Amino acid sequence: MLHHLIASSSAGGTILDWIEIGALAIEVLAVVIIVVATLYAIVRFLVQAALRRRDQESYGQLKLSLGRSLLLGLEVLVAADVVRTVALEATLESVAVLGLLVLIRTFLSWALVVEIEGRWPWQARSEH
Repeated sequence: MLHHLIASSSAGGTILDWIEIGALAIEVLAVVIIVVATLYAIVRFLVQAALRRRDQESYGQLKLSLGRSLLLGLEVLVAADVVRTVALEATLESVAVLGLLVLIRTFLSWALVVEIEGRWPWQARSEH
């Protein structure tokens, strides 16, 4: 519906082009976040390993950093999908695909939280 409202205006084509560019920019940002954060975490791990022998703390920190970068990247990708679907492709099929993508990314986010923190996202944090 939003697509039709925008497209019917005199500058609609230009606005839709900018929305598409914005959605693409958000997707690129998500990829950059994942790649840069992953490289940073790996380099930091390797530097720590070179300065001292590897231990569980270094590995745990690497795992935590990688998980957080993936979580942040997934959240940004969901935002790009929402922008694209709501503004550009608001069909029943595209909304269903968006729902499926959000469902899959939510499951991945939950799995990452379980891996990082050792608890489900809805469980209280332990106090130790």
